[in-house]
Amino acid sequence: MQNWSVTVFIGICAWASIACEKNDPAPVVVAAPEASAPEAPPTAEPTASAPTIPAPPDVGAAPDDAKKTASGLASKVLTPGTGKDHPGPNDTVKVHYTGWTKGGQMFDSSVLRGEPISFPLNGVIPGWTEGVGLMVVGEKRRLWIPAALAYGERPRPGAPAGDLVFDVELLDITPAPKPPPVPEDVKAAPASAKKTASGLAYRVLTPGTGTTHPAVTSNVIVHYSGWTPDGKMFDSSVTRGQPARFRLDGVIKGWTEGVQLMTKGEKARFWLPADLAYGDKPARPGAPTGRLVFDIELIDFQ
Repeated sequence: MQNWSVTVFIGICAWASIACEKNDPAPVVVAAPEASAPEAPPTAEPTASAPTIPAPPDVGAAPDDAKKTASGLASKVLTPGTGKDHPGPNDTVKVHYTGWTKGGQMFDSSVLRGEPISFPLNGVIPGWTEGVGLMVVGEKRRLWIPAALAYGERPRPGAPAGDLVFDVELLDITPAPKPPPVPEDVKAAPASAKKTASGLAYRVLTPGTGTTHPAVTSNVIVHYSGWTPDGKMFDSSVTRGQPARFRLDGVIKGWTEGVQLMTKGEKARFWLPADLAYGDKPARPGAPTGRLVFDIELIDFQ
């Protein structure tokens, strides 16, 4: 139980990070398919002998003094906070929490484990992203989350079904790194950019310190940001504050070709035609369409 909860948050790259498997030809996952929506901390229901925290008296329904949002989320401040700032969706939060079903059965609690949990706020169920986003540090709040903002009525095995209630205490907020600025030449590659026979265009932004190039089978570590030609950023390891790792022959063609041109420590900008990216009609749900621009920093490779 405990290990599963922690794994949900730390292992969330399957929802919003680099695709690392060879059979998944894309460097980024910019939106999740409906079946793999972001998770919440709770796990399976406890055994009868496991310690529990009694359900609050209003677990069955939000009281009249609870605040309700347009999404259907209801919440009530139990203990006012000492902070002034609210976490943004890209920020990392540290919380203590306990969760109950609408019927009053506790299914998970960091309080009983004696260890708070930290996670990116946009990496959990919508009810948590919205609800914790209303809080300030030091605050304790009760959230009544409808099924549509939790796991749903028919969740995957081990996850609680239906409407859920959480008591959440916000202990700390770690602001997300600021997103990099939109490249001034995002619309099209400048005349000074080098072009390859495939249609890939690139230019070096910062020279590397290495002398060798990764091979098609190399495992690389990179920081990257990606934009559409109109300047919309669709993904960035920089804003997540964590480099991406993947095998070079397991990503889109433009990445496989482009990163092989780089040396360790180099930062380069790549203009990818659609056929070297996801295409004009991507098969992957949420993937960006058409031409794309990436800034990539090659940190290391093996």
